[in-house]
Amino acid sequence: MRAGWALLLGLSVCLSGHTCRGFPNKLPEHSDPPPDPLLDYDRLDEEFAARNGTGCGPCEPELCPAARGCRAGLVLDACGCCKECGNLEGQACDPGERSVFYGLCGTGMRCMADPRPAAGAGRLQEEDEEEEEEGGEVCVCEEQQPVCGSDATTYMNMCQFREASFSRPQLKTRGKGPCKTVPIIKVRPQSQVNGTGSSLVFLCEVFAFPMALVEWRKEGQDVILPGDDPHISVQSRGGPLKFELSSWLQIEGAGPEDSGTYRCIARNNLGSVSASAVLGILGAGNSPAQQGPVPAPQAGRSAPR
Repeated sequence: MRAGWALLLGLSVCLSGHTCRGFPNKLPEHSDPPPDPLLDYDRLDEEFAARNGTGCGPCEPELCPAARGCRAGLVLDACGCCKECGNLEGQACDPGERSVFYGLCGTGMRCMADPRPAAGAGRLQEEDEEEEEEGGEVCVCEEQQPVCGSDATTYMNMCQFREASFSRPQLKTRGKGPCKTVPIIKVRPQSQVNGTGSSLVFLCEVFAFPMALVEWRKEGQDVILPGDDPHISVQSRGGPLKFELSSWLQIEGAGPEDSGTYRCIARNNLGSVSASAVLGILGAGNSPAQQGPVPAPQAGRSAPR
């Protein structure tokens, strides 16, 4: 009798307009928690695509925020309405005429594969493949000819000059081509202490236009190295950048008689400049840690005679 009254009571509740909910006869053993919106990459990709696709409202330029400090000029944003800063030379960019992720290149640049040499010839193949997958497009200046600035500085292309002139409006160009200058030593030889029988190298990198001639000398000797010494050699090549020259002085099987001050001298028809480094060779049984501080090298510059 009680069971009948319970059934009638349940039916009356459903018929009176209240919601009747049915429950599954078995709950799932494992229920996955809802995804974290911050980690839901599919959802983020969809929102990003919508924002950069059809998510742009009507263009109202008067509501656009002011773009400030744009050293590479102004470009249109993803909606093609407001102005924003263009990307600088060497920065990653979006190919085409629409800003999607990285942004568009600034004035006088185009988005293309990075033309710069690889960081090292011995990179692993996996790293190369990974870079290809990521895309190697960067902003590259269309005018690659160097220019000479009114500050007597050589800018390797017009884009670098525009970037420098943004903070110095008074900066002008003297003309195309590098500034004529006395050689400038960009990388100086470093003093060092080694043991007897060791091999060592001094490096000297020079920037100059017209191109400089680099030679090595040892103080106290009038001979231009290597002379006729079979265990000393000198090698030079252009680079690593335009209008630069790199020169190495190598000593193999060094002995105590090789100790002394070595000088890198660079000269052109506008003058000369030099930088020196001290070499200390220890005898057998001594270590570089037992040696005192190496004297500071000297630098000099002179005008042409």
